[in-house]
Amino acid sequence: MPELPEVQTVINDLIKAGFIGKTISSAEIFWKNSIAQPSAEEFRQTIPGQTISDIRRRAKYIIFDFQSGLHLLIHLRMSGKIQLIPPNTEPAKHEHVILHFDDTFDLRFHDTRKFGRLFLVSELNPVIGRLGPEPLDDAFTIDIFKKRVQSKSRQMKPLLLDQTFIAGLGNIYTDEALWEAKLHPQRIASKLSNRQIYALYHAIRFVLQKGIDNRGTTLGSGQSNFYSAGQRRGRNAERLNVFHRTGQPCPRCNTIIERIIVGQRSTHICPKCQKNSK
Repeated sequence: MPELPEVQTVINDLIKAGFIGKTISSAEIFWKNSIAQPSAEEFRQTIPGQTISDIRRRAKYIIFDFQSGLHLLIHLRMSGKIQLIPPNTEPAKHEHVILHFDDTFDLRFHDTRKFGRLFLVSELNPVIGRLGPEPLDDAFTIDIFKKRVQSKSRQMKPLLLDQTFIAGLGNIYTDEALWEAKLHPQRIASKLSNRQIYALYHAIRFVLQKGIDNRGTTLGSGQSNFYSAGQRRGRNAERLNVFHRTGQPCPRCNTIIERIIVGQRSTHICPKCQKNSK
């Protein structure tokens, strides 16, 4: 579930906690399949002594750059979390990887559904090279977005979820952006007007930044829901306009919000604000 705002929230927590400049002393791996590259044993042997020079995001990946030139990438997938836990705390259920430091909290990878993955690599391109542009970057201009949209004859919802088209959007923020732009998720990209493309471009950037400002979206109280590295709930669920609001009135026109399936994904729309006009 974690999307761009949730991943950025985790990174902001780690930077605020002072992890840049810290050196990993050891690693414990309790479920070896959490390590995508290299083998779990090579990971365990290689990562001690690595000093963090930067922590950043690319799409939905958390990236730790090390002074040695290696990189640790973490993709949280559906239910992964990074948690800061006091050292010498007994491992909890679903904690699959623990990174120890001599002078600070453990960094623990917790994943109830076991879909999340860690990559320890020397080259980033094989892992993230095919990702699309970052929607909040200054370099991602309206002209670039317009050209990319007009070149695609796909439905808007599946297109925005395609990480090679644009990086970081998932189900929550795609539904919110399409509502904000008053676009039906089944509209064909190449048929959008210039005005609609302009509205969607700004809607995407608006809902993502709002999600970051509200420290992500936590939808429930279960272990698989999003919590920050400091184990705090995101505040953005209370600011959602359409996602998970089936049967409630649209904040803009009071029409009852509906749930439909688009591209095999649960999708939330206002049938009045987001008409599927050709």
